[in-house]
Formats: sequence, C-alpha cells, structure tokens
Amino acid sequence: MIARREHDAMANAIRALAMDAVAAAKSGHSGLPMGAADIATVLFRDHIKFDAGDPHWQDRDRFVLSAGHGSMLIYALMHLLGVPGATIDEIKNFRQLGFKTAGHPEYGHFPGVETTTGPLGQGLANAVGMAIAERNLAARFKGLVDHYTYVIAGDGCLMEGISQEAITLAGHLKLNRLVVFFDDNGISIDGPVSITDQTDQLKRFEASGWRVEAIDGHDPEAISAAILRSKKSDRPSLIAAKTIIGFGAPTKAGTSTAHGALTDPTEISGAREKLGWPHAPFVIPAEIQKLWAKAGQRSAVERKAWAAKLAAKPKLAAEFNRVMAGDLSKGFAKAIRAVKAEAIAKKPEIATRSASQLVLEALQPVMPEMISGSADLTGSNNTKTKAMGVITAGHYGGQFIHYGIREHGMAAAMNGLALHGGVIPAGGTFLVFSDYCRPSIRLSALMGIRVAYVMTHDSIGVGEDGPTHQPVEHVASLRAIPNLDVYRPCDLTETAEAWELTLSTKNRPSVLALTRQNLPQIRQDAGAKNLTAFGAYEIAKADGKADVTLFASGSEVSLAMKARSLLLADGILARVVSVPCFERFAAQPESYRKKIIGRTKVKIGIEAAVRQGWDAIIGSDGLFVGMEGFGASGPAGKVFAHFGITAEAVAAKAKAALKR
Repeated sequence: MIARREHDAMANAIRALAMDAVAAAKSGHSGLPMGAADIATVLFRDHIKFDAGDPHWQDRDRFVLSAGHGSMLIYALMHLLGVPGATIDEIKNFRQLGFKTAGHPEYGHFPGVETTTGPLGQGLANAVGMAIAERNLAARFKGLVDHYTYVIAGDGCLMEGISQEAITLAGHLKLNRLVVFFDDNGISIDGPVSITDQTDQLKRFEASGWRVEAIDGHDPEAISAAILRSKKSDRPSLIAAKTIIGFGAPTKAGTSTAHGALTDPTEISGAREKLGWPHAPFVIPAEIQKLWAKAGQRSAVERKAWAAKLAAKPKLAAEFNRVMAGDLSKGFAKAIRAVKAEAIAKKPEIATRSASQLVLEALQPVMPEMISGSADLTGSNNTKTKAMGVITAGHYGGQFIHYGIREHGMAAAMNGLALHGGVIPAGGTFLVFSDYCRPSIRLSALMGIRVAYVMTHDSIGVGEDGPTHQPVEHVASLRAIPNLDVYRPCDLTETAEAWELTLSTKNRPSVLALTRQNLPQIRQDAGAKNLTAFGAYEIAKADGKADVTLFASGSEVSLAMKARSLLLADGILARVVSVPCFERFAAQPESYRKKIIGRTKVKIGIEAAVRQGWDAIIGSDGLFVGMEGFGASGPAGKVFAHFGITAEAVAAKAKAALKR
C-alpha cells in the first residue's frame, strides 16, 4: 500500500486538473472529479488491468464513468497515466470546439473513454452489456479473456429508471466481473438528494442479487479492501463510497453548488491551500508525474504475457482477432445468398418477422459472435433460433439473452456488448416500444456502433391490440435520428438484404421494422446485387411510359403492386418503387435519386404510418396514402380498410389525380 502522503498527492493532481480545466472553460462539473478522486486513484494505481501504452488492449479491464458530467475525472486520469493523445493541451481546452475533451465523454474521441455517457444511468447499463460480453468471450476463448468492468455512478444514475432494469438483469445473470462504485455524496443539482429520494440503495441492490457494502470513499485502504472483496464475489458488487462532492473546496464542498463549475478564483485558491497544492494551473510536479506514470505502466508486463499467449495459439488467435476487429466470417455472404435463393425457390408468403428468423437460422452457424435477444417477446420477435443456446447465470457461452421486460435496459446493454467488442448484438421488441429504447438507439447512432434493433409488429397491421400497440409515428421518429439506418423490408429477399447491410456496416446501428402479418414474395431475382443497398429501387416497371409512380415500403409494397394491376386494367400505366431504407436512398448520387423518383404526372407514397419524411421523395405536392392519426382495434384487414390503406383506394386516388 502506498504511503498516504503519496496517495493524497496523486488524488490531488486529479482535483487540481479538474479545477483548472473547469475554471478555464468557465463551465463544467468540478464536484464529481474532486469527490471521486480517491476512488479513481486507488483503482487505477493498484487494481485495474490497464496499460497506458496500449489503451485498446483487448483483455483490459473496462472503466465506465456513468456519471458523465464528471468527465474531467477520466480526462485527468488518462493524461496522468500517460495515455498517448491525452495531452495537457487537450485538458487546457476542456469543452472547446475542435478538441477531444468534450463536456461529456464521447466514445472514439478521447483515449480511454469506453462509452459515451451523459444521459444518466446509460453508462451503468452499458457496463452490464460489457460484463456479459466478457463472460461470453471467456467461455468461447478460454484463457484469453479474463477481465472486470468497473463503474463510477452517482445518485442521478441510480435514480434514473434504466438503472433498475440494468441492476436486476446483472444480478439475475450473476455478473460477478461487474463492480460499481456508487459515488454517494448525497447531492444533486437541486440540493440534497433527500428532497427527492429516500431509497436505501444498498438494500435495493442486495434485493436484486448484488453483493453490497458501504465504505468511506476518501479512505484509500478501505477502497482497496472493498475492491479485493468484490473480486472474490460470485455476484456483481456495489461499493457505496461515501464522498464529499467538491472535496477540498473551502465553502462549496458538500453543497449543490459544487456539483457545477467552480470558477470563483477565491474558492479555487482556497481549495489549493486546503489540499496543499501550491502549484500553478495545469502544472503537475515531476515526482507526482512519476507516481502516475508508474501506475500507467503497471500492467505492461501482463499485457505482453497475454500477447505471447495469444500468439502461441495461431488458429484461436485468428478467430479471436477476427471477432474483435468486427469482421464477418467467410461463410456470411454464402449464408445470405442461400436465403435469397430459398426466397426464389419457395416463394414463401410469410411475415417479415418470420423472414428475419429464417435469416438468423442461416447466419447462426457462421456467426458465433452474434448475441441475439428479446425483451420478453421472443416468440413474437422471432429473434431466437433453435440452435441458439441461452445465456444464463454461470453459463455464458450461448447466443441468446432473455432480457425480460426491460426494453430500455436491453438497448443500453446491447450498446455495451457492441462497445466491448468481439460480439455483435441484436435484440427485439415491438416497434411501438422503440420509444422505450430510443435514448440508447440515439447513443448507438451518436457513437457509430453496430447494433441491430429488431422491431416487429410494425404498423396498424398489429390489428386487435389497438392504437396503444400500433406504431404510426415511430418509423418517422426513428428516421429522424442521424446515422441510423431504418429498414422496412417488403419480403424475404429484402429482409435478407437488410440483415446483410446491418451486419456488414460497422459504423452505424440499424433498425429492422418487421411485420406481424404475412406478405407475398415479390422479388424474383436471386442475383448477387443487393438492391436494398440503394435505399429505393424500381421493383416493377411500367409496360411503356408510366403516368403514375407508386412509392411504398414494407407491407405496403404488395399493396402498391395490386394497385398497379388495378390501374393497368383501366389502361393506366404505373411503376412501383420499393423504398426499404430512406437513409440509404438519401445517400445515393443525385442522378440515381432523380432516375428513381422519375417525372410521372402522379406520385403517391404509401405507408401505414404518418407522412412525415415522405415529401423528400414524392414532393410536397405528392399524394400520400397512410395514417393521419392513431390506429384502432380490430382485425388487421378491417383496420387497413377503415383507414383507407387499400389497393383500391390507391388506384382511385391515382385516377382522380390524372383527371385534374
């Protein structure tokens, strides 16, 4: 154990950098990094498996700052440890445009940031996914994966509803490689936590299957001992560390004012005096730098030994390196081609949720890294195949997770799975419940990570469940999220193509909006070209110069095909354009988009949802057949007819427009 004097000097270096950076920016959060500095110092100096020389080492321990507003804690840590790129210039420019030290930690920007946190509770739930990934890979690659996931979470993280979903899932799965430090400072922005909450967090976590204990968060020996006890546990651990927010600030420490930015020169000067830190802003004395550099290099020998172990197993190493790089197996393309061939040979009339399951059945043998799951709707989402083993407590080598009725927690855990690396997560619920997943979907898109959200029961075709379960605005809402591909396939072929694109795209998540009701097989081509990749394409030409273009997605493509036949019977030529993915179509060259949109007199968009977003394709003067309000309860066919979403209605609207 290091001398207390040296510990205090190392912890105060974090506090000083946090104060200096926040003061320079005139914004930020000084309180958490000053209060949690002792925890972070003990963790990184003595326990965490982390080599500053290789911060991307695959078998490193993961560190998640769930209370992301305290971002200067992680920035200061990475700088002091000597991580390349974590420069003092970055810290001096905290929260400034063009620098990596963002107000909240952003994945892929500053080194050592494992996930984008800021929305409270997300990091905690991400960490659950990381811990699942570690156990899954440990089961697959014996001897190569053996690490922990550490979290610092605050009162706010534990108040957010997502925390309940996360901790109950972790407790149920007995994720004993997950250690959460609760920065128990009793303060929120509005004042003492007691004005809004009286939860006994230790009892809450214990009731959810966690090992719990309370310690003094400013006692390095107590912190270290608690970590050692956590490592011996057969359950996830909560260490409630009692801390003082803004530790060292002479008048603000322990108050809600310390939660925000300490910028008053007198207060900062007083803190320096109280902490015994006489050094100029952003200056770290050489002897303290050496102590931190030693901590940063502590795991270098272990990392090198691990690398040698990996190199000694070339066949295993090749597969391990493949999945950690996120590359697809050689059998992937063949499996997709097989599904497309089956579509042509059998012409199945099935729901696209069932089509999705056929794709997963084909992919499962060649993609052991895919971890699928469902929020209690497994039989409805069709995200499980017979060959997928279930991940349970103590048995982590499967490919399927029963997430329970935890849509929010599921989506966030899927982000953690993806961020950990080595696995590709997919998870399902009803499209209407994407509202419960949306914060995590947004963060998937913001981070640019590969996550597959399988959203079934995608329209008023849900039928009898009624408007509470009929998503009418959800597809448009999801299409509004940048860097997210939303697929609404029309048959087995498009579903296979959507999965192919979802899994081969590393830098963005995807939503697959799938039907409950059966649909005919429209595509009759089995070629190698993925037409869904264009976002929109002509699925049915007109026999001559077309007067009408019918644009549709998903289940409404077959409706458009019927309308085309009705129009043809009346001597009106119409072409049909399938639009499975707005985002991919928008990314096509202008020449292609103009060609597909065409110049027909009448353009009609058809989707059993609201019009929002369609004007980019049909124009503001284009016609639309879809929803203008919420749905209604009844058999699907009657509901479609009630709202005028039928082939006959489309044909009538086209003929009326041509007569104008």
